[in-house]
Amino acid sequence: MSDPSPPDPPAQPSPTAPKRHPILPMVLVGVAVLLVAAIGLGVLYVFSIDRSVTKNINRQSTLPTSGTSPRPAKDAAAPGALDFVLLGSDSRDLDDSGNGRSDSILVAHLNAKRDKAYLISFPRDMWVTVPGHGKNKINAAFAFGGPALTVSTLEELTDVRMDHVVLVDFEGFIQLTEDLDGVTVTNKNAFTSHGFNYPKGEITIQGEEALWFVRERKALPRGDFDRAENQRNVVKAIVSKGLSGGTLADPARFLAFISSLSHHLTIDQDLTNGKIRSTALSLRLTGSDIQLLQAPISGTSTINGQSVDTVDKPKMAELASALKKDTMAEYMQKYPEG
Repeated sequence: MSDPSPPDPPAQPSPTAPKRHPILPMVLVGVAVLLVAAIGLGVLYVFSIDRSVTKNINRQSTLPTSGTSPRPAKDAAAPGALDFVLLGSDSRDLDDSGNGRSDSILVAHLNAKRDKAYLISFPRDMWVTVPGHGKNKINAAFAFGGPALTVSTLEELTDVRMDHVVLVDFEGFIQLTEDLDGVTVTNKNAFTSHGFNYPKGEITIQGEEALWFVRERKALPRGDFDRAENQRNVVKAIVSKGLSGGTLADPARFLAFISSLSHHLTIDQDLTNGKIRSTALSLRLTGSDIQLLQAPISGTSTINGQSVDTVDKPKMAELASALKKDTMAEYMQKYPEG
């Protein structure tokens, strides 16, 4: 998610068997985030959920066009896998072109069996090639060309075709945690931020308190790496509680949650209502089926006076191959810490 302080100026050009939990309309999360609603709760309830998602969701041209640069082909070895780019944006911080800051860049990989999802965060200071702009921090792509250029940058880095894009703004994030009456996470580092105290251990957060938990980086020992980990943990907490029996069994609460989320989502125009429904119906996910990891970094360095994160190229190649071939389970077995 975005940092409250101005972003660093861009450098000059020089990222067992499937469980059977019946589900219906799924909404992509990010704080970016994937959510599913239970069926079997009555036709009217299901229709209300579907209408809340498809009626309120926003669509924009956020995918790269064929005229920009060649895009990777979808790997024939994994035709059923899907890769979503999840971007955290702030509608309160837009420039003249309509692009805001996007310091949260994630890729959500759904395997072909639809029983596992992998949420991969790409630290904002990763030193990568931004198509048309040379080498730069990965978060500069959003400032230069919005979601489409961010997707192109991720495809350049991984050689993996990204299927869809989902943007989630901060107002939506705040409302989600409030609609759920807070989410519980395990906090590894005690810190304070903007008047909120976050002790080490299990904490329950919501609203502005949750917002500053995922925004803060300067008070954390590993800076942006710890912040990215906090973001992943909060996303998983939202998904887990959104899928919990207590939420699904309360129609009013769940409908308010889904309605709020859809109002604050922007998706690409290729992600049609039909695709949302078909993807939702294919899923066999619970919160425990979501794996969290960070894109591989080998260390940090200074380039043009800026501190940057150096990509671990051999490990990145392994991650890219796992995404393309839908073998993320094997990758996570080799690298259990991500």
